[in-house]
Amino acid sequence: MHSMTGFGRGSATTENATATVEIAGVNRKQTEIVIQGLRDLAELENEVRKAVTTRISRGRLQITIDYRPLATDRSAVRIDTALATDFDAAFAALSKTLGRDLRPSVTDFLKAPGLVHFEGRDLDSKLAWEAIAPALEAALEQLLEMRANEGRDLGKDLQHRLDLLESLKSQIATLAPARPARYREQLAKRLADAGLADSDLSDERLLRELALFADRCDISEETTRLDSHFRKFREYLAGSEAAGRPLDFLCQEIHREFNTIGSKATDAAIAQHVVAAKTELERIREQVQNIE
Repeated sequence: MHSMTGFGRGSATTENATATVEIAGVNRKQTEIVIQGLRDLAELENEVRKAVTTRISRGRLQITIDYRPLATDRSAVRIDTALATDFDAAFAALSKTLGRDLRPSVTDFLKAPGLVHFEGRDLDSKLAWEAIAPALEAALEQLLEMRANEGRDLGKDLQHRLDLLESLKSQIATLAPARPARYREQLAKRLADAGLADSDLSDERLLRELALFADRCDISEETTRLDSHFRKFREYLAGSEAAGRPLDFLCQEIHREFNTIGSKATDAAIAQHVVAAKTELERIREQVQNIE
């Protein structure tokens, strides 16, 4: 199990170029890849995405690529010397007119339209990939190692919280069978307050009411499904596959079962355990959002 947060950096050098790749990963329900630094090598973006998506299935990844070919493979700089001379002469003339010494700075020359030209051939994408690919692989390995370490810590925390949920479920299951007997006692008290005899508790209508109540507050199906969900949750935590989405789904199902128990039980003690369970489950869901 992997976390979605992490960072990786890798570098590689060939006889033609050097490349450095940095990858920063954060939480996101879907896969989102943002690539920077390939403006002149846009055709390699698909290769980068393919290499990443085969290793990572969830999260937002910011990939920054610094590719530097040898100077002979890069563009050359040409300066329009005639224009530069005219530019400098214009400042000299302006200085004479104003009676002040005005000299153009380097920045002024660079900003002058048409004065500096960058001329060169297009970058060779094949040569570029020879440097970028190993740098990308090294960055991915470092990122995955960090995500795995964080994933192990998340797994331990989730195991502990799942233990708490199971404990609350067990306490609820222990309290639930006594609910019909307490309801019968409440009926007896109401009958006594109304001046009716205890024998009226044997009335067929009351017995039917007690039976219906016992059926309505029976939570055996919910606790059985919770046991199944807990067991599946632990299987995903122990597995090596991406588990973020199925764990998120299980959290929804577990919440549904505790909700049903709360509506069925109509008991203060059980209701308190249900609230505690839903509070703990919300913490689990927050942690699950960090899992790939």
